[in-house]
Amino acid sequence: MKGISKKARLAAYAGIIGALYAVITLAFAPFSYGEIQIRLSEALCVLPYFTPAAIPGLFIGCLVANILSFKGVIAADIVFGSIATLCGAIGAYLIGKLPFKGAVWLVPLPEVLFNAAAIPFVIKYGYGSDYGLPFIALSVFIGQTLSCYCFGMPLMLALGKLKKKVFF
Repeated sequence: MKGISKKARLAAYAGIIGALYAVITLAFAPFSYGEIQIRLSEALCVLPYFTPAAIPGLFIGCLVANILSFKGVIAADIVFGSIATLCGAIGAYLIGKLPFKGAVWLVPLPEVLFNAAAIPFVIKYGYGSDYGLPFIALSVFIGQTLSCYCFGMPLMLALGKLKKKVFF
């Protein structure tokens, strides 16, 4: 990508990441929404470790996926779900800046925690779920942990070997 400005590269990466997030979420829609969810697209939330372009990309991808949901999404979910993903992406980026190698295992953690803290309230009070708040919080926590650690960490480790070849 020589000859392309840094801003153009950041915009391209953000667009690609956002599109991937939205497409993966919608492709696996039956598992991506609701009280019990495993949003596989959350595996991409390790990408801020490699490029800051992932931060707006993940935010916009989540926003688009929530707006286009086949199940019909309320405004609170669109706003707070997207903000939770944004906060998690910023946290992942900041953890990626830590000077010790063990920090790599913490990169997915902000995404897990922000979503497990915000989404249960949206599901319980926005959608009027019959499940209790602790159950929903545990369910979202488990789903996020599976997505971010079982799928995101292998992605991150694989991309780590290509970092200098793929990202600037």
